[in-house]
Amino acid sequence: MSSGRDELGSRLAHNVRELRLARGLTQEQMAKLAGLPRATWSNLESGSGNPTLSVLHAVCGAFQVSLEEIVAEARANARLYPKGTLPQRSRGPVQVSSLLPDKIPGMQIERLELPVGSRMVGVPHTPGTREYLTCESGEIELVASGEAFHVAEGDVVVFRGDQRHSYANLGRRVAVGYSVVMLKPIDG
Repeated sequence: MSSGRDELGSRLAHNVRELRLARGLTQEQMAKLAGLPRATWSNLESGSGNPTLSVLHAVCGAFQVSLEEIVAEARANARLYPKGTLPQRSRGPVQVSSLLPDKIPGMQIERLELPVGSRMVGVPHTPGTREYLTCESGEIELVASGEAFHVAEGDVVVFRGDQRHSYANLGRRVAVGYSVVMLKPIDG
């Protein structure tokens, strides 16, 4: 039974160390962020500790990750998602492609491809949502709460995503834009 526990301890130590290094912080800085003694943090990273649930909770809070992430088996640091493998849908003539392979609570990032003359009505999100739209190529007209914005290549417009809004390509070539939706966290 101890070999399984040893493996879990090694995995925890590796993941905690990698998360800390990815943030460019020292053990002392992370221990302070987590509200833990420096020795406790050192024991976590060496694999010699047997942390309590409250210590693990403090570590997760400092890293802003789930318990699963600090005890999971190591994953590849990068993964390629070939074109067409992430979810896509058509909204009339407009192609909408998700750019997030993993679910990130409260966030959506989508690529919008609008043929010439096309229009897409956006679905209002939950109250307090912020939406960011940028145009990569072509021109996009965004209408949000009755106000029209001409979004040219490289422009960014920020608007309340909980209001009525629509996207249109009034230009002479295909328009490509990216929408980032930040849902307001639900208090509770």
